[in-house]
Amino acid sequence: MPSSPARTALTALGTVGAVGVGAAVWGVGIERYLFTVRFHELAVLPGGARPIRVLHVSDAHMAPWQRRKQQWMAALAELQPDLVVNTGDNMGHTGGLRGLRTAFDPLRGVPGVFVHGSNDHAAPSPRNPLRYFTGPSRVKHTAEPLDTDALDGYLADELGWLDLNNAAGALEAGGVRIAAFGVSDAHRGWDSLEVLPELVSDLRAQGSFDLTIGVTHAPYRKVLDDFVDLGADAVFAGHTHGGQVRVPGIGALVANCDIPLRQARGLSEWTHAGRSAPLNVSAGIGHSIYAPVRFACRPEASLITLLPRA
Repeated sequence: MPSSPARTALTALGTVGAVGVGAAVWGVGIERYLFTVRFHELAVLPGGARPIRVLHVSDAHMAPWQRRKQQWMAALAELQPDLVVNTGDNMGHTGGLRGLRTAFDPLRGVPGVFVHGSNDHAAPSPRNPLRYFTGPSRVKHTAEPLDTDALDGYLADELGWLDLNNAAGALEAGGVRIAAFGVSDAHRGWDSLEVLPELVSDLRAQGSFDLTIGVTHAPYRKVLDDFVDLGADAVFAGHTHGGQVRVPGIGALVANCDIPLRQARGLSEWTHAGRSAPLNVSAGIGHSIYAPVRFACRPEASLITLLPRA
């Protein structure tokens, strides 16, 4: 019969093992399906403007068999947004566009903008999910290519959303005239920040705007700094998955980019060179099909009501 210290050690080991198994079951089998909407308010519109509702979606990582996710996303149209901001990584499989059509078709007629993440160009590759916690992920040059043109055709031509990949443009939502600019995935080095100042200057030469927004997939500091310098009234990003696995009371352990971990999820403020802008980093709706887990970090979309400034 084991001695008392041995029994204590075995009991402790068994407890740790049980907790680990329980956490894995929760993260893999339950929490990744607990889709939620986070609600925020921001006073960034001119005085007298009508409030508008912005639906921020990100990181769907869609596969065609993910019916539960598709149905939940389709129901987001019931929130009656005035504007959709899509911060990329829509695809998670070569057949992902079929699922995205189910998810986004109810939003037809709602103005929107979008940028790319790397998984809008290449399918995810098998990898050890534990490597996610060792630092920012590395580029896979052998990943299976996705039909980005078909995705963009759907988002831009069928839904009418504005492509902001290293681009700028104007749109109107809920009676508010908006100047919008963005970059492609900075995590892959696809951002062309140097083209934005001239594009934004040309845009503003066309007339006045009630609101200016900056849109990026990966919230790297250099991108956020430049967006603030360019006069963004609000910035939207995704990519981080909110850490995907968070420790209660501590938060995210990784962000997969250089943003401070405390800002890896949710609404915060980004300050640069004496100017600040609200920053919303979505924890995203999905995950890689090769890392099907979320813990203390529910899949999410955000509904942000923009209000007139006091």
